[in-house]
Amino acid sequence: MTDDTLGSSGKSTGDFQMNSTGGRATASVQMNFVDLTSQGETAWRKEFDRRYLPSNELIQQVHDILSRIRADGDAALVDFVHRFDKTQMTAKEFRVGHEEITLALGHLDPDLRDALSASKQNVQEFARRSRRTDWQAENVQGATVGERFDPIRRVGIYVPAGTAPLVSSAIMTVAIASAVGVPEIVAVSPVSGSTQMNSALLAALDMAGATETYKIGGAHAIGALAFGTESIRPVDKIFGPGNAFVTEAKRQVFGYVATDLLPGPSEILILADHSSVPAWVAADLMAQAEHGPGTVIAVASWHRQTLELVQSEIEKSLPSLTRQAFLKDVLAERAYAVLTRDREQAVAFANAFAPEHLTIVTEDAAELADKVTAAGAIFLGNYSPVAAGDFVAGPSHELPTGGAAKSFGGLTADQFQRRTSIVQLDRESLQKSLPFILSFSKAERLDAHGASAQIRFITH
Repeated sequence: MTDDTLGSSGKSTGDFQMNSTGGRATASVQMNFVDLTSQGETAWRKEFDRRYLPSNELIQQVHDILSRIRADGDAALVDFVHRFDKTQMTAKEFRVGHEEITLALGHLDPDLRDALSASKQNVQEFARRSRRTDWQAENVQGATVGERFDPIRRVGIYVPAGTAPLVSSAIMTVAIASAVGVPEIVAVSPVSGSTQMNSALLAALDMAGATETYKIGGAHAIGALAFGTESIRPVDKIFGPGNAFVTEAKRQVFGYVATDLLPGPSEILILADHSSVPAWVAADLMAQAEHGPGTVIAVASWHRQTLELVQSEIEKSLPSLTRQAFLKDVLAERAYAVLTRDREQAVAFANAFAPEHLTIVTEDAAELADKVTAAGAIFLGNYSPVAAGDFVAGPSHELPTGGAAKSFGGLTADQFQRRTSIVQLDRESLQKSLPFILSFSKAERLDAHGASAQIRFITH
């Protein structure tokens, strides 16, 4: 998602007053105020209907990286790791060794170990419930038809580690592949200025079920997974979130290998009314804002006072949080307080915006959720912070962003499965099917098709 996803024309130039001070918030923490009450639906839908559209410059940069990886293999990978990750490694050093994993597990904080275990248990139970199972039945002519679902043999999973070691992402991706029974799970994650991977992340990857782990990231890692190099065998499908380069690389290799979806920077939209707790709403917004570059946060309400109270709580909480640069950047550039006419317009806005995370803290939260048709995940009620979904609830936190929730869902167990259709006819069911086969063959002028079925009754 680009920084100007919402566009400048959606920002109000009028004052957005804070109840706590009666004055205007400082520029560094002021959310952009968007008033939809006076806008026609066509105007605001055009403004907020988001689609993934990479820049020509990004497309070319990623194309050049992928082309070099495909042509030069490990030599290109070594060069890119040195250039982009500021790390000097040989190709033999990319793969994490058994001793490194053992050391990481030995140094794992006991509380984090418990958290990872709890998360893995929930995620894998959710995965087992949602994976698809084989079935068969008879069609009208008596043929046996069905589907078989097998684990994909070899998958690649990208785990971000640019601004923070996202240990939860290891569980939310790798653990699902493990629950489905994928035999070869290849994890990649960048290191920066060091040849050592973050020990907590490495331990999480091992606990989740990774069978190979490589210390590479960026578009070049996606290229290595897709095309293979001398040291890394290619995979059948690539999963995982990442920055703009990773997302675009996944888009460009699609077709050569399969990919899951194109998740980009984090985002949240909260629908709130007078029953919400403004401090909690502000906390949920800030929790996503601390992801930093590209993140979008928004709160929408048909109560102006609710928006003002949330803004006030953001001002109060900001000084106590550690990732100040990221938070202030998001608040200044990609934070929105949206005033709607009523709850119906708020839901319509949510469906147009199609957020990664949609939180509904209203009196009629379940009723409003039933009207939502485009969201990666929906969190209902005051006691459902997105952080619970990020870390431990059960569904994967890899979700569609940038408006992609209009047509994509989040990561699920069945995406790690290959579907194969099964068809078996006997003489009787083929005889009943033959007139239809011949009719289609004649209409499509494919006489060999019809003959291939009819010959079975001429020669036997």
